[in-house]
Amino acid sequence: MNKIRLVAVVGGAECSEQEAVWAEEVGRLLAELGYGVVCGGRGGVMAAACRGAANAGGLTVGILPGDNPDEANEWVQVAIATGLGEARNAIVARAGVGVIAVGGEYGTLSEIALALKWGKRVAGLGSWPLPDVFAAESPAEAVRYVLSGVDL
Repeated sequence: MNKIRLVAVVGGAECSEQEAVWAEEVGRLLAELGYGVVCGGRGGVMAAACRGAANAGGLTVGILPGDNPDEANEWVQVAIATGLGEARNAIVARAGVGVIAVGGEYGTLSEIALALKWGKRVAGLGSWPLPDVFAAESPAEAVRYVLSGVDL
């Protein structure tokens, strides 16, 4: 049986139109390549990435901060209610074979930092300009970069 690998898509619960477009395209591309999306499961970038993946037939996993799985956006297929608040960011970053950050604020920064600490590839689209974060110019470039580090 083939296992579905997950890529973390992180970003703000509120986002710009451009960030939503990028996140949805990232989700779609990952699904088309046979990868699932893991995220914080709420709105904004997370909802857009899940929408793109789900509409392309991919798996979506939401690692939620609260105790209620019903807090997940409508495109999350597997809702994991952790009750951990923002500490759930560590689970999101750890669960993906790599991380794609779209925009984002301090919560996104924490996920990026943890992923880098753990040696994961991180691509950013309009996100934090950090030395070890690949500044992608398109969703396709972000996906290519992150997946180029995955052992098949």
